[in-house]
Amino acid sequence: MSRIRTALLVAACLGLTSAAQAADWPTRPVTMINPFAPGGPNDVVARLMAQRMGEILGQPVIIENVGGAGGMNGASRVAKAEPDGYTFLQGTVGTHAQNQTLYRKPAYNAATDFAPVALVIEAPLVLVARKDLPVKDMKEFVAYAKANKEKMQFASAGTGSAIHLGCALMNLVTGIDIMHVPYKGANPAMQDLMSGRVDYLCDIITTAKAQIDGDTVKPIAILSKQRSPALPNVPTAIEQGFDVDAYTWNAFFLPKGTPEAIVKKLHDATVEAMKTPAVREKLEAAGLKIAPDDQTSPEYLAKFVQSEIVKWAAPIKASGVSID
Repeated sequence: MSRIRTALLVAACLGLTSAAQAADWPTRPVTMINPFAPGGPNDVVARLMAQRMGEILGQPVIIENVGGAGGMNGASRVAKAEPDGYTFLQGTVGTHAQNQTLYRKPAYNAATDFAPVALVIEAPLVLVARKDLPVKDMKEFVAYAKANKEKMQFASAGTGSAIHLGCALMNLVTGIDIMHVPYKGANPAMQDLMSGRVDYLCDIITTAKAQIDGDTVKPIAILSKQRSPALPNVPTAIEQGFDVDAYTWNAFFLPKGTPEAIVKKLHDATVEAMKTPAVREKLEAAGLKIAPDDQTSPEYLAKFVQSEIVKWAAPIKASGVSID
């Protein structure tokens, strides 16, 4: 038998084996990597989706938190994982858009090192100010910030975090230049905002809602295109004359080279979980916007990631932030 024929037979056998594995998948528990520490807003999505997806797939979906480097440690682990469908990533705007510009040497290429599965949710950011800041809307806020820029500070969950870069985008669009004060997490940043030590924060709606409802901070604007049902009385920045669209999002990714049959099965389980009434109700109650049907395909997610990398490059470069 010639070497070429032997090689073709081996390739055919490997192809059949791969197809059989894809058809049987999953035969054991599947791991979802959440690339951030436990307890944050990403865990809300991970827990709700993992439980229902496990029921749909017939195997448990186990959440593993792998934090560090703005989510890049966990994302890099998935990029390098065996493409057999048993490890997938809950990616975000940070891991798959912002980090590509923020880091001088990203650990992966977000557009080419993963197999996109589905966009899951969008979480709008909301601009909140200290309770006694003498403004009541976006126009007054911008005017006040320009007049008092030497005295003001804005907080974030850390340099390069989604809420830092959301404020960087808002500052760029509105033409204000305010000192940034990074904290080690969103909670201490919010605590100092509530106590009046800093002036404003661009927080994720899931974590800001309780303080807004409790009247301990002042909501100025939803920083995405549409009002949030969770805070229906807070107008968007766009409604108030400022073209700001800042948010974070969650999406699922498998390692590059994962068989298409497995990608499809995980995609279908994701979409079915998103449409489950109990899951949907809890996500929406947290202020999260579930991706519509025309935005859940792997093809849409692939193009979306590329557009997000371009979108966030401008405010990151304007902020002057760069991480080795």
